[in-house]
Amino acid sequence: MLKKIAIVAVGLFLFNGHAQAMGEEPATYTKTDAPIVLVNGLFGFDDILGVDYWYGIVDDLRDNGATVYVVNVQATNSIAARGEQLIASLEQFRALDGHKSFNLIGHSYGAPTSRYAAAVRPELVSSVSTVGGVNKGTDLADGLYNLDQYPVIGDAVWALGDLLGIVIDGISGQGDATNQDIKEAARQMTYAGMAEWNQSFPQGVPTSACGEGDHQVNGIRYYSWSGVAQRTNLVDLTDLVVDVTSLFFDNKDHDGLVPRCSSHLGDVIRDDYYLNHLDEVNQMTGLKSIRSPDPVQIIRNHANRMKNAGL
Repeated sequence: MLKKIAIVAVGLFLFNGHAQAMGEEPATYTKTDAPIVLVNGLFGFDDILGVDYWYGIVDDLRDNGATVYVVNVQATNSIAARGEQLIASLEQFRALDGHKSFNLIGHSYGAPTSRYAAAVRPELVSSVSTVGGVNKGTDLADGLYNLDQYPVIGDAVWALGDLLGIVIDGISGQGDATNQDIKEAARQMTYAGMAEWNQSFPQGVPTSACGEGDHQVNGIRYYSWSGVAQRTNLVDLTDLVVDVTSLFFDNKDHDGLVPRCSSHLGDVIRDDYYLNHLDEVNQMTGLKSIRSPDPVQIIRNHANRMKNAGL
């Protein structure tokens, strides 16, 4: 009898230990050494009326062990202006919580914003990951910037763009809502604009048309991924935006806003997810195709990748 009791006790002990180990795994899966900072793209925000820009992603990362900050740089402005705002936020996080450096994940126009911060203040950055990043330019920006040939139309587009930026930043509490510059943002996102900018900020940029860039520069790791879908859900209203922006492209090798090869930076994780530009950050409220991968899981897995790389 005592022997049976001992066996049961040992079994319960081992089971409890296994259960604890199983319980600990989710709490450390995304626990990177440096905190993760999520950087919004053009016309982006942190949250508006309770809807997060990184929908469902922040909570998932935190639930799995990561320390996560969400910045809210201006909806529209130059790369440098937004980059300096990002640097100011990083300095604030470091002063408040004592962190030395950060893993930046930038979506869309948040890609060059993050790259700027890494180049100007490398001591603040452990890695830069870009999601649908406009790293080499986009047909959309070329098309919009060419509207300057028609002054009345061009001026109207820039005025509406600045007004939209003011509204977004005003509602989200950005803090500098009135200082918008959609025209400069569009100019910098043209192929010529990004080619010029990349000469000063070449870190991680591929030298070939559709290859990979250096995976590590000055101790900072560079990653990227993107999608190649356009309309992915019939009831997702944001897909209507993608329908319009897709008209500026001659083919379907893009996510609705950024061409596949233009998104490449550093270590290219993947460039053909069945996701459009807004799906990449799980918008709108997680609506996407049944063929699409889960963008929350993609970022969760990437956090684990960074954790395993010692970041």
